[in-house]
Amino acid sequence: MSSPSPSPAPAQRRSRTRRAGESAFGALLLVRMTFMGLLALLLLVAAAWSSWDTARHAVVTDGRELGTVTLVHCDLERCTGTFSATGESVVLEQRIAREPGEELAVVRRPGTDEVLRTGAAGVLYAFLPLTGALLLAAVIIGGGLRMYRTAWGVAGAGLAVLAVTFAVWI
Repeated sequence: MSSPSPSPAPAQRRSRTRRAGESAFGALLLVRMTFMGLLALLLLVAAAWSSWDTARHAVVTDGRELGTVTLVHCDLERCTGTFSATGESVVLEQRIAREPGEELAVVRRPGTDEVLRTGAAGVLYAFLPLTGALLLAAVIIGGGLRMYRTAWGVAGAGLAVLAVTFAVWI
């Protein structure tokens, strides 16, 4: 006959030290996840706030001076030209060199001699800080929060907007 199978040993309780260590580790993980989530959110909100300062003029054109600018002189930082609505000399701040003689649709920033591009090119260019923040937030989401698929999605969205911006801008 077979001998009866030995009964399993009763489960041993973990020590107080081990339980405290496990709960402290869990608390540290929660703190890390909260901090990284807030950091990514802060980064995106700050970039949106920064972008909106310029984008509001390109997006909301009601009651603003709309027109075209014919570029007269350009360097790497800015172009100057004649604003068609008033005939005054205005400045177009930019980082992409343009050729004198080009004509661009613009809106005048109130109270200044600065003009901003309108249309899709102007809106996308105005939101470039937000696009860069998306790329930076993707690193935080992937590395700090360990949410790899979400990070790839955010990075893909940032790269797509960046590519469309420069395709439309030029």
